[in-house]
Amino acid sequence: MRDSFLSNSRKRILLVFSALVLLYLVTYIIDPFSSYWDGYFTRRSTIADILFSFTLCFAYSETSIFISARLNKRIPWTDSPARRFLFESLLIFFSVLLINFIADFIVLLFMDTACWGIWRDVSIEETRGMLQWMVVSVMIAFMIMAVNTGNYLIQNWKNAAVRASELNQLATQAELQSLRLQIDPHFVFNNLSVLAELILEDQQLGYEYAENFSKIYRYMLVNSKRDVIPLEDELRFLNSYIFLIENRFGEGVQFDIDVDPQSLSLYTPPLTLQLLVENALKHNKTNKKDPLLVRIYTTNPDTLVVENTRLPIKKRSDSSGIGIENIKQRFNLLSVRDLQVLQEDSLFKVIIPLLQR
Repeated sequence: MRDSFLSNSRKRILLVFSALVLLYLVTYIIDPFSSYWDGYFTRRSTIADILFSFTLCFAYSETSIFISARLNKRIPWTDSPARRFLFESLLIFFSVLLINFIADFIVLLFMDTACWGIWRDVSIEETRGMLQWMVVSVMIAFMIMAVNTGNYLIQNWKNAAVRASELNQLATQAELQSLRLQIDPHFVFNNLSVLAELILEDQQLGYEYAENFSKIYRYMLVNSKRDVIPLEDELRFLNSYIFLIENRFGEGVQFDIDVDPQSLSLYTPPLTLQLLVENALKHNKTNKKDPLLVRIYTTNPDTLVVENTRLPIKKRSDSSGIGIENIKQRFNLLSVRDLQVLQEDSLFKVIIPLLQR
């Protein structure tokens, strides 16, 4: 992976230095009284010894990374963790043996053979030292393997989380678009029906109604691709919609709007208020003697309430159930706070959670 921790050369070198420090630390902890440490920092060969150890750690590190990268393609951890662990462990173990064998061979070739008389007559301490070196080198290789594996799994988890978020966002947008498509014919059908009636009664009023309706519909088209809209814009749209209602129903409907100015910068799904007002008109009587009262107000800056008096008609008009259900579905997608619908004897109330952008 291009953004992997171990794809950065500086971090890979840092890993090698960490392995080198760990190599000396573990070696000393295992046998602090070994003759190997006698005058170690005063010997002329100390620098060469450190460089040699660094080269070995570099070989362990690069070999481990190479093996992991190849196995990531052939036996991913997500497919078969046990099989992957077994294969990688065996490959790294035998790779370390091979690296140590090659290192010993190179040393024998380039060093004075007199210095290597120990190989002809190896003491117990020297044998223990070689075994200790082998064990420590395998430990270092497995430590590098653990770092590389952990990095791989973390990157996979991050990528999976990002992908899940993107898929969820796409699904949300698709569902919101579907809901918006439901709104369009619902809105058009109701208002064209009213317009047809007004044209028959008063052509001038019908013209004004059509003009205002076109403004409202243009607003809806402009915002059709938006998931949320500022409450201030939604209220401005609602005022135009109320103009249509008042010209249609006269004094049969009264509106009372009292919204905290701090709430105007918060957001709500487009057409939320229009759908709620339309729902109130659909299910209640509107007459001059006992007008339908629709109140829109805030109880606190992030909560908007739309309520209307209940004056139920004896025979309800046909309803496809789009209005309230549509709003509920959109808030379920956009907010952790639920839309609340409360119905009392004399009031119908909808509590709307205003959204932060």
